[in-house]
Order: sequence, then structure tokens, then C-alpha cells
Amino acid sequence: MSRFEPHIEDQTLQLQLRGVQKRYGRVAALEEVDLQVRQGEVFGIIGRSGAGKSSLLRLLNRLEAPSEGQVLVDGEDIAGLQGVQLRAFRRKVAMIFQHFNLLSSATVAENVELPLRMAGIAKAQRRQRVVELLELVGLADRAGAYPAQLSGGQKQRVGIARALVLQPQILLCDEATSALDPQSTQAILTLLRDINRRLGLTIVLITHEMEVIRDLCDRVAVLEHGRIVESGEVWRVFGAPRHAVSQLLLSPPAQPETAACGGRYLDLHFTGDNGLEPDLAALAQVLGADVRLHQGSIERIQGRALGRLRLLVSPKASAEDVMRRAASIADRANWHNALE
Repeated sequence: MSRFEPHIEDQTLQLQLRGVQKRYGRVAALEEVDLQVRQGEVFGIIGRSGAGKSSLLRLLNRLEAPSEGQVLVDGEDIAGLQGVQLRAFRRKVAMIFQHFNLLSSATVAENVELPLRMAGIAKAQRRQRVVELLELVGLADRAGAYPAQLSGGQKQRVGIARALVLQPQILLCDEATSALDPQSTQAILTLLRDINRRLGLTIVLITHEMEVIRDLCDRVAVLEHGRIVESGEVWRVFGAPRHAVSQLLLSPPAQPETAACGGRYLDLHFTGDNGLEPDLAALAQVLGADVRLHQGSIERIQGRALGRLRLLVSPKASAEDVMRRAASIADRANWHNALE
């Protein structure tokens, strides 16, 4: 079974939100949120500004408690944790931030070591752990450098090492790559994927960057006005988004355009739902010479091909003939169609 298609009964639920609401005065930030995150998966949360993503993350790390409902971590309701129990919980859940939050006057090694010092860990153990983590994130040669001497990607690597230093079970990421350039973003995503697989670490991230969800996550939830409007495996949600907000986030509407020479556009979508590959040869055979490629893309997400094509249908072809041929595409060439 692919790790991208886990069954709920086969994996331990590590995080659960049950009927969660969060209100600030009369303003509802979250309403009736139900969510399940499996142990060892990478779970993404996307949504527009003000959708409630940050409020949800603050409940998961127990910076805030829900107004109603339960937040369960390993089956334990964390809302009532206090004192020693709360401190123990926060060692289990670590976080990395958009703007790194490093101490400018401390070296890379000292920044990573800080949580260990606060936890009262012996000096020899601290040094060993810091060396291990800097090796893991690829900064073994930068231990004595200061944050001002690092690139953005290197600063985020320090933040990741610091988050992992107390050996957490869950890593929360708050827009962890949005301050980075594309090359650094890809490097950090590769690092997080490697950490997830090597350490079995559960990762929950919020982001507005669709490529982060596509490249890193196993499953995704779409948040809008404090409610989860859609969730599922990334390839399913990206391949055939059902909710209007998901469609807007994943496939912004194209600018209206008029088909050339009186022709018509035929939009085809390959969702990967049946696990087959897009059959371009069969597609060409079905459509014939009256159809030309206008725009198109095919990408692979979680081992499945997803594609979109916009075809220009010649005005010489009758509407009835085009509709007949379009109706046969799904059966013969594994594409779904929508005629404009």
C-alpha cells in the first residue's frame, strides 16, 4: 500500500479535533471543525487570509484552548493541561516559523542549544545533540556563524534543528517557506520530507503556497470562514476540487478569451482517479483533425498523473459532432470534458 493512500484503520490517529469552535468575543474564528491527522503523515492546511489557519495552529500547540469541542493528542484532551503536564506536552510538539525567530547575538549552535539549556540538559548531552542536529540539517560547518551571516534558507534550517532538538513527535509549520526564494523553498521541502521519513515525525503545516502542499503533503484540508470545506489526499483535491474555494485556490479562473475564427474551446481534465495514465494517442484519435491544442499541462502528484488541456475546436465541426466525440473521451482516453 502506498504511503500516500493510508487507511484510517491501519494507522494511529495522533491529532484529532472534535466539534472545535474558537471565538474571540463575538467573532467566530473556527466553527465545528472536525479533523484527524495520522501518526507519521504530512498534513497541510490551506485557506485564504482570515480563514482561521493560525487560530487552528494555536489550538494544536496549546497556546490557546477551544471555546467548545476537544483537541486530542494521542487520545488525550490537551485543553486542561497545566503546569508540569503542559510543559511535557510542549516538548512533544515543536514549531517552526515564517520569520525564523533566531537570537541575533547567538551562534547557530547556541540557537539550537537554547531549548536544551532551558530544559536543564547536561552540557555534554547538549553538545552531542547539537552536533547531530546540525549534521541532519546540513549546517555542520556553520555552527559558529551568526544569523546575520546566513541566507534565508540556512536560517530556516537552524529553526528546524532547534525545533527538533528536544525530539518532538509532532512538528507544526507556520508558513515555513513563504519568506524564502523558490530554490531555498525546494531545499527546505526536501529536508522536511527527509525528516518525516527518517524520523517518522508527524508534520502539520499551514500555507498559502499550493506548490508546498503539492510537493510535501500526504493529505490536505481547505479552510474557509473557520470551517473545513474539503479534505482528502492531495492528488484527489488537486485533481478534482469540489468546493468553490478549493477551485479558486487551486485553479484561479482564467481571463475570458474568445476562440479564434469562431471556434469553440474544449476543456479536458485528467484527475488520476482511476490510476491510469492519460492516453494522448487515444485522445487525438477521438477528436480528429478538427481540434487543435491551445493550452495544456500534465503533472505528477503522489505518483498520479493530473492534467488539464484546452483545445480549440474548428468552426467547421458541428456542435453535435463535437459533443458526441467529447462524450466518448472519458471512456476511450481517460479524460473528463467540459465544452465552452
